[in-house]
Amino acid sequence: MFKINTQQKVYYTLRIASALCFIGHGLFGVITKPIWCNYFAVFGIGHQLAYQLMPLVGYVDILCGIVILVYPIRAVVGWLVVWGFITALLRPLSGEPFFEFLERFGNFGAPLALLIVSGGIRQNAKDLFSPVIIKNSANGKTWASLMTVLRFAIFFLFLGHGLLNMTGKKALLNQYMTLGFSDPIEMGWIIGVFEILAGLLVFIRPVRQLLLVLLIWKVTSELFYPKYELFELVERSGSYGVILALWFALESASLRQIKSFLVRFQYYVNSISQPFKKYT
Repeated sequence: MFKINTQQKVYYTLRIASALCFIGHGLFGVITKPIWCNYFAVFGIGHQLAYQLMPLVGYVDILCGIVILVYPIRAVVGWLVVWGFITALLRPLSGEPFFEFLERFGNFGAPLALLIVSGGIRQNAKDLFSPVIIKNSANGKTWASLMTVLRFAIFFLFLGHGLLNMTGKKALLNQYMTLGFSDPIEMGWIIGVFEILAGLLVFIRPVRQLLLVLLIWKVTSELFYPKYELFELVERSGSYGVILALWFALESASLRQIKSFLVRFQYYVNSISQPFKKYT
């Protein structure tokens, strides 16, 4: 029976999540999402030219996503880290709240974590065109760096989304009204506080049970967008990916804790039984 280890689970989770994130983002370009005009305007590009460029940008994103699925070239993954950061930053630069940038930490956090778990970006130019694959088991330093990136990404994406709730983002309030809540502003505050505290708990001390709850919460909340539900669901794959990857990463930590406990338990048993051995 085919069995994969924890490192492979993390690797494939991040690889698929990164690919779907940019495929979803590219689909918005293909259908020429109107709000993208604001982001092109940051570079001084008018509406007419923006609508002409949107499909081109979209197809490039989709192509990059397919490359990661089929043959994950290191340079492409590295580019998606940069591109994901830029597209997230364009939101506050275009006049949206800075929290929108924070909420998209998963977009560039997932491909960054993918590079880390597979050895990072090497200085040799030749390696940039090699595939991102797992060759050896990750050492302690690599694993620690991976865990740090994942915890930061999860913390910031929930911090950003929580603050958007608390500051009354219109799209979120409309969701709560559609779901039948009589006071969407109050609901926004409740959900916002929950998300910020949950993100903080993950950052301080991640627990697998909490991560599973947050994964279900994040996927479910994306299903209630009034428009482009499927595209929104796919585009946020980076957010789901970093949560699921940390959930898998903690699997090995749990096993180490169990082994450590068994070793200590055996030591105590031997210590207690040692005085009695001379009488047997």
